[in-house]
Amino acid sequence: MAAPYVAMLRAVNLGAHNRVSMPALREVFVDLGASDVTTHAQSGNVVFTTDARDAATLRRDIEAAIARVLGLDLTVIVRSLRQLRAVVDRNPFPDERDGKRLHVVFLTETPDRNRVRAVDEMRASFEPDAFHVAGREVYLHTPQGYGRSKLSNAWFEARLGVAATSRNWNTVTALAAGSSPPSGPGVRRRSRR
Repeated sequence: MAAPYVAMLRAVNLGAHNRVSMPALREVFVDLGASDVTTHAQSGNVVFTTDARDAATLRRDIEAAIARVLGLDLTVIVRSLRQLRAVVDRNPFPDERDGKRLHVVFLTETPDRNRVRAVDEMRASFEPDAFHVAGREVYLHTPQGYGRSKLSNAWFEARLGVAATSRNWNTVTALAAGSSPPSGPGVRRRSRR
C-alpha cells in the first residue's frame, strides 16, 4: 500500500550553487514511480506517495536518479509523513512562536552516542541559542535569528559525523501537514499510473 513521504534535498538553489528546477525535480520522482508529487517553494522539499517501504533504499534511489538525470551529487534525507509529524509533536521548544527562530536539522542517520554526548557538553557555550539532539533530528532554537547563530548545519555535520539538512519550523510544519504548496505558477500535481 502506498504511503506519503517527504524528501529534503541538501544545499540546493543557494545562489548559483546546485540549481534545481522544481518541474525537473518532480519528473525525477514521477520517473521513480512516485505519485502525488509536489514541491515546496524552491527549497528542494518534495512531498510524494510511494509503494516503497525501505526509506534507506528509497533515499539511495532518489540520490542516484538525481545524479543520473540532473547531473548533481546531492544528499537527500527522507522521512515518512508519519515520522515528520512525530518530529513536530516532540518539539522541545513549544513556547517559541516565531517559526524562523526554530529549526530542525535532519540527519541522514542516528549519530554515534559519544559524538552526541560531546555536542551536548558544548550547549552552554552557545547561549542564548539552544539545541536538543533527538535521534535523527536536532531541534535548534535561535532567539536572535539563524543567521546570527554559530550553530549551523555544517557545525552539526562536522561534530555528529553525519550528513544533514536544516529546515525552519514554518517549513517543517507545512511539510508535516502534507500541505506543501506547489512552487511556481501553473505547477500541477503529477501522478505516474
